[in-house]
Amino acid sequence: MRRFDRFSWLPVALLFALALTLPTLATAQTRGNPLCPGEDVFFNPGNGENIVVPSGFEVSVFKSGLNFPTAVAFRGNRQRFEVFVLESGHGLPSRCNDETSSVVGGEFSATNPFTPDILVFDQSGNRIRGPLAKPTTSGVGLQAHGPAIDIAFENGFQGGRLFATDSNQAIRAVGAQNNSSRIVTVNPETGHVTPFITGLPTGDHPAEQITFKDGWIYWSQGSTTNSSVVGRDNGGGANQQDIPCQDITLSTNLFDSGGGVMTSGYSPFNTRRPGATVAAFESATGPGICDGSVLRAKVNATNPKSTIEPVSWGYRNPYGIRFAPDDHALKGGLFVTENGEDERGARPTNNSPDRLHLAQQNPDGSPDYHGWPDRFGFLDSTQAVFNPVGGPGDDNAAAVVGKPVQPVLAFPPQPITAPLALEPADVAIVGLDFVPNSFVHGPVKRGAALAGREGDFGFSKANGTPEEGHDVQLINFSAPGEPLQLQLQRFAHNSTFEQAFVSRIRGINRPVDLKFGPDDCAYVVDYGAVRDFGQSDPASRFCPAKLLDGVTPNPSFPGCLTDGSAPLLQIPGTGVIWKICRAG
Repeated sequence: MRRFDRFSWLPVALLFALALTLPTLATAQTRGNPLCPGEDVFFNPGNGENIVVPSGFEVSVFKSGLNFPTAVAFRGNRQRFEVFVLESGHGLPSRCNDETSSVVGGEFSATNPFTPDILVFDQSGNRIRGPLAKPTTSGVGLQAHGPAIDIAFENGFQGGRLFATDSNQAIRAVGAQNNSSRIVTVNPETGHVTPFITGLPTGDHPAEQITFKDGWIYWSQGSTTNSSVVGRDNGGGANQQDIPCQDITLSTNLFDSGGGVMTSGYSPFNTRRPGATVAAFESATGPGICDGSVLRAKVNATNPKSTIEPVSWGYRNPYGIRFAPDDHALKGGLFVTENGEDERGARPTNNSPDRLHLAQQNPDGSPDYHGWPDRFGFLDSTQAVFNPVGGPGDDNAAAVVGKPVQPVLAFPPQPITAPLALEPADVAIVGLDFVPNSFVHGPVKRGAALAGREGDFGFSKANGTPEEGHDVQLINFSAPGEPLQLQLQRFAHNSTFEQAFVSRIRGINRPVDLKFGPDDCAYVVDYGAVRDFGQSDPASRFCPAKLLDGVTPNPSFPGCLTDGSAPLLQIPGTGVIWKICRAG
């Protein structure tokens, strides 16, 4: 992996001189963060030459050079269609991603890469409109502080209203992000934004993906915390607590953030209420609103917020949601991807798996329950496999390392619905779609789904060798009428099993969404390069400790953030929409 080992004996100055002459690191093949100069990364997607896909499929670049894209939507037919790409803006906590900085023009600049917008392309990748929906002083754009997560047309390829989710999750004012998530409609021609539902929970995770069925809009509503306890990782404790979808009874356990701060689950920071009953929807801005859930509202209601009801809950961060076909093994049910807990905060968790679920209301109309925050997949949180090992995001590692993760609830609010399958820890499985029949070939069976797996953010060690994540997964299902089985395997991944910017290859960094277009090709939305905590891959760490050879120490790299205050540093202009089609 270390491309320049043969130069490791050279003096530092000569090493830099040689690096400037190497074609793989030419200026045209790097991108940087304008707010933190020196944190440059390799970027040259080419045509995806280093992406491996099964025989019979081919990869190409639909569009590159994007700013943190998170979603794609289509309008039209196979012969002529438009591709709408959502650029999400500031989505990760780092002072290097400051959307308010004058360096990037401030939060109302039309060219600010750290504020959200929508770009519109024709089927050949030519831009025909945009950026649309940029934040405005009059408030008719997307929210400036971001991130925006998803866009979708209510009638699919036939169009209709264009819906989006956005938030002020990344705002720096203490507590200002709380309840800032929205569902909005966006005029697809002018970009004018109209609020549809406001006041949705926002913390670690905002309102995520959206889909439609039978007159309802469905969306995944992420938890406001990492593991249902407000810690110092949640805006220094200022973020809102999680909101249950049913009445719950808390355990007597308190969670230690250090400095004498002890907090109960589903409670504000430094609030102790052991054994208390917490009512459904406590602290929400309206009835039916809760987090760690899938919610729905009537899409044509005069006041859609008044129609909100929970469909399913007991998730940490449900992200991807997609209805299966009616003739599928899931019988038209709602398939959900869930991101598991991290090693961070007041209740850090190691080795927690990501999960795949079938979400469905109970016969009485109440939401089914999937076990979070005390069940991580098939196992209780107290199992030794989840014991914290210590990491840079822990509130008080001395209090928790090597000890069981204690339960938040005294008992579950109802019987737990188990996941359909588990994913490795920290793969961050996100957006997904079911394959059209024309895509069936080789390992891809009828009824299969493809899902993006964004990869970890360096809070923990790698999940294996090779590390899984930063790839696209194939999920095959048993045939309708047979016992339900899922078969999981990689579908598209880099040849080196690393992020493209780390390996300096023409490949994937962080795939966050995947949707099939009218042409029956899979459009993979790659967020781009992010420098992180580096626990799983030191070469991805912000402020690289080594020079280009990976060996020589880096004593004074310009802009090196040695104070440790800026992990999760986003690199503008490294987002890509990849296109995977049947060959021939």
